[in-house]
Amino acid sequence: MLETLDPVILARAQFAFTVSFHFLFPAFSIGLASFLMVLEALWLKTGNGVYANLYRYWLKIFAVVFGMGVVSGVVMSYQFGTNWSVYSQKAGPIIGPLMAYEVLTAFFLEAGFLGVMLFGIDKVGRGLHFFASCMVALGTLISATWILSVNSWMQTPTGFAINASGQFVPAGSWLAIIFNPSFPYRLLHTVLAAYLTTAFAVGGVGAWHLLKNKSNLGARKMFSMAMWMALFVTPIQIVAGDAHGLNTLEHQPAKVLAMEGDYQPHPEGAPLILFGLPSNEEARVRYEISIPHLGSLILKHDPFAPLPGLTDIPRDQWPPAPIIFWSFRIMVALGFAMLGVGLWSLFARLKRKLYEWSLLHIVAVCMGPAGFIAVIAGWVTTEVGRQPFTVYGLLRTADSHSPLAAPAVAISLVAFIVVYFFAFGSGIFYLLRLMSKPPEPHESEPPQVPQRAAGITPAPSLGATLPLEDRT
Repeated sequence: MLETLDPVILARAQFAFTVSFHFLFPAFSIGLASFLMVLEALWLKTGNGVYANLYRYWLKIFAVVFGMGVVSGVVMSYQFGTNWSVYSQKAGPIIGPLMAYEVLTAFFLEAGFLGVMLFGIDKVGRGLHFFASCMVALGTLISATWILSVNSWMQTPTGFAINASGQFVPAGSWLAIIFNPSFPYRLLHTVLAAYLTTAFAVGGVGAWHLLKNKSNLGARKMFSMAMWMALFVTPIQIVAGDAHGLNTLEHQPAKVLAMEGDYQPHPEGAPLILFGLPSNEEARVRYEISIPHLGSLILKHDPFAPLPGLTDIPRDQWPPAPIIFWSFRIMVALGFAMLGVGLWSLFARLKRKLYEWSLLHIVAVCMGPAGFIAVIAGWVTTEVGRQPFTVYGLLRTADSHSPLAAPAVAISLVAFIVVYFFAFGSGIFYLLRLMSKPPEPHESEPPQVPQRAAGITPAPSLGATLPLEDRT
């Protein structure tokens, strides 16, 4: 029975499964590292012990998330050699150096300062410890930069030549490879998504503890900070997503047309199809609910601008539209839901009810996983929309896999599923246990002796540093 399965589909399923697990952790750790940096900066600036307590609270969670991200990333890299050896052989001269740069710059930077950040808070001066927190946060951003440069090159390849062996090799400047046409848009969109993922996770935890105790100072502070982030970053993300979509329409039109469900060309303006059942076989969206001309208005900023259809593209280059049609709508719907929560929190803040409205807190708890779901939906839209290519327009997925039999890939896929759900399921359960504990006001601050020795005025005691509004 296993022999009848398609080894390419199995290899794709295995990579999709492992990368989906992996993507959850960097999406959290990128935002969480920056959040910790801000918390420590606010504590050093204001002397408010609430920030120090929240730093310690989230530092434990960051350590676990970072560790699981590293482990899941190592597993992924091996698949390039096991399941996708042809792709590795052909694209290795481009992809290999970029991945090496990520290790040499970002990973070494993170590894060099992570120990100080995690274990040095009681052992080094506050200035040095804050510098370590900044370097770890910077390292996560640099790591995202290199990885997204790799992915963007696969989507919009530039700066290469194909040698006699059929390999993609650099041609001219590496800057053309690194800063390929989709890279700036993808980097901004993904980093903002990581910040929103963290904001809603932090906000959900804060809201959970506010439902239990509305006077908890740590819960109030983290919820307030998260809602400010949701309010200001979500509109920027929507604008960034629009720009990214226009760039994708220019370089990968089949992906956008599949996202929109536009099988047929629209010479007088395309509608926006809200819902329906896309069918590649029938080249139409069944039971569609649409708004006339809105699709052209969004994609061309002109309601009567003509748009092509998937039928203008060879059928063997169509991505599986039903998958990305719905993954795109899940991502967009969650984005606007985040905006709604941000605006609701602003209204509550103006009414001085931010910490009192239980319904807002319940919704925030429900929205806690929204960022994780949105980034996975966005990844599915991006990667499935690139099909049937690994290097867009140049190297097909069917020509990129290793010469493996279906049973070998199927057995390893099952093994991955079992091990991942046990190992990472345990890790996620432990994270939820950490988050279920409220931030306590009596968590100790870093000792003040090293700071006096360094000539830094120590922050006042926790009770003395709480502002009046936080004591009520």
